Parts: sequence; structure tokens; C-alpha cells
Amino acid sequence: MSSKQAVSSILIVTMAFAACPLEAMADSTYDLRKRVMELTGIMTPVNGSRLVSRGEFAAMLVRASEYRSTVNESSSVSVFADVPVTSQYAPHIRIAARQGWMKGYLGGQFRPDEYITYQDGVRAILALLGYTNEDFTGDPNQSRMAKFSFLELNERLDGLGAGEVLTEDNCLNIFYNLLRTEPKGSNGIYGSIMDLTLSTDGEINPLEMLDTTVRGPYVVTKSRTMSSQLPFSMDQASFFLDGEPCTKANIKAVQEEYGYVVMYYNAVSKTVWVYTEEGSETTGKTVLRGEITNIYYRSSDVMTPTAVTITTDDGDSYECSLTTSDLQFAFSIYGTVGVGDDVILVCSGSSEDNDGNVTYQVTDFMED
Repeated sequence: MSSKQAVSSILIVTMAFAACPLEAMADSTYDLRKRVMELTGIMTPVNGSRLVSRGEFAAMLVRASEYRSTVNESSSVSVFADVPVTSQYAPHIRIAARQGWMKGYLGGQFRPDEYITYQDGVRAILALLGYTNEDFTGDPNQSRMAKFSFLELNERLDGLGAGEVLTEDNCLNIFYNLLRTEPKGSNGIYGSIMDLTLSTDGEINPLEMLDTTVRGPYVVTKSRTMSSQLPFSMDQASFFLDGEPCTKANIKAVQEEYGYVVMYYNAVSKTVWVYTEEGSETTGKTVLRGEITNIYYRSSDVMTPTAVTITTDDGDSYECSLTTSDLQFAFSIYGTVGVGDDVILVCSGSSEDNDGNVTYQVTDFMED
């Protein structure tokens, strides 16, 4: 597939970063942090105020560690009575407990559905950085909180009490700060385990991550195995289906249901994102497959297309806007796609008018 045939949404994000002056980027620090969390596979932020469970936090810890490639869903076992082996968090909880990042309760309980507190999150993050009980004197909890603050791991967490429950945004900031911090006895940042580097302003460099590690889109039909298109073992990967964490079995099921899926992957974090025609309320993304039946231009600019109509196999038609130069070129008279061509569009940002007509914004495409 040529570069003109597949315009990556990841590259679109890269262009957006490159086009912003440093002052504008500083105002978009949250978006930067969110993008880094997504690219590393640590978490996919959706609702910043949502409270995070202990099971979820254990999964984030493992995805942020060197053990992320050892999670094998087919051999999930549990070391706690209240964590069934069928739980999606069972292998993460096992690793987090055995490494001493998180502790259980009396009676062999882990309480995976309870919310994670700031104090317990601090303990876990410091353990990831190599700090042990021997590093903290006096009141160990207060000593850990002081160390957490000294290392500036509490950036953007001002006013959060030790016993307060962590939200999704709190976790986003904690793990982003972790990636920038030097582990105990190290001269490099923790994020170096994922080949991450800092830019001149001390932030994780998302441009480098985008340019070197994200690949896609790829179409995976039900007659093909996803593993044949990945440069790493599927047993080492974290999967997201339409924005939600999932298993290999989930992906295989939707391949059978729809006949195909659209895939992106991050080689560094061994993270795979899969999108389907069902669409996602979480990410706003959906996949449309069909024939281009119209290409629209502004009356004042007959060279630059602004939107296309795609008619899907079931006869439904959708108008999809083209807002980037790469996409506009691809669907122009100089590009590779014209009326009558079969394509797969990756879209986001749907809206509905008073007549019930749905409009999408194209972020990526492939010729079918």
C-alpha cells in the first residue's frame, strides 16, 4: 500500500503538533499527556472525573513496567480469593502483588473493585521506581508522600489528600510524571524502558513516538491472522477494541462478525488498537466501508475537495468532511481516489442534523 493510499491519523496528529508554536503547546499540556498515555498503552483516558478501581490501577502499573510483555491472558491465574481467573485484571493483579507494588488485605482479599487511594498509588509508583521499605523512616506513609513530592511526581495533583480516591485524570498525571522521573540509582528517565525521551522543555516527546513506533492503518480480514501483521507476539500485547481494553478472543469475534477490522499498533509499547463498523462512544471513531459516490468542492476552490459521500454495502450514505491537506489531496483530481472507488474510511466526530443525516470527519482511509 502506497503512502497516498493510506493516510495515517497518527501522522495528522503529528502535523498538528508541528504546526503549533511552543506557547500553544504549553496550553495543550493535557492533550499531550493524554496522547502519551494512549501511545504507551498505559491507559486510554475517556472521562477524567471517573474514579479508578484497584484492579484498573494494577493493570496500569503493569502496562507501565517491564512486565507488560509477560501478561498472558491464556494462563491467567489469581493469588486472591476475590479475583477470579476470568477477570481481565487477574494477571495484572498477580504481577502487581508479587512485585510488591500493591498489597492485599486480610483473608486473602485484594478488593479489585474498590477505588484506589492516592496513598496506595504513591506507594506503588515509588516501588516501580525502585524504592523499598528501607528507604522510608519514621511514619512510612508520610515519608513516601514527602519523597513523592520531592521527585515532583505530584505535579498537577495539588491539594489531593492521602486518603482521597484517584480519578482518571489523577492517574493520567501520575503515570505521565512517572515516565519523566529518574528511577532510584539511575541517570535516565523511567520512560527509557519504552525508548521515550524528553524534549528541550522537559516533556515526553510525542513526535518521536509517533514517527518511529505507530503503524497503521491495516485491514485484517477474518481469513487472516492479526499476528501475521504484527512485529511482536500477540501474547505480549495490550489490546483496545473501539477504545476499550479487550482480549484476543474479543478481536477474533468481531473479525468473524464484520469480516474485517482496522488495526494500528505501537511497536514500543506492544499496544494494538482495533476499530470496527460498530463505532465507539469512547473514542468517537467508527469505520465506514463502501463506495465513494460524491466528492464535494467549495464553489470558490474547485481544486480542493471538502467532503465526500460514501455509500456502504447496506445502502446507507454518509457525508464525510475532509479537513487535512493530505486527505484533500488524496481525494482531489491529483490523488488516488475518485468517484466509484471502494474505500474504508476511519472517521470521528459524528454529528446529526435536524433531518437525521449523520456527518463524519475523516481521519484516515484505505483503498479497499
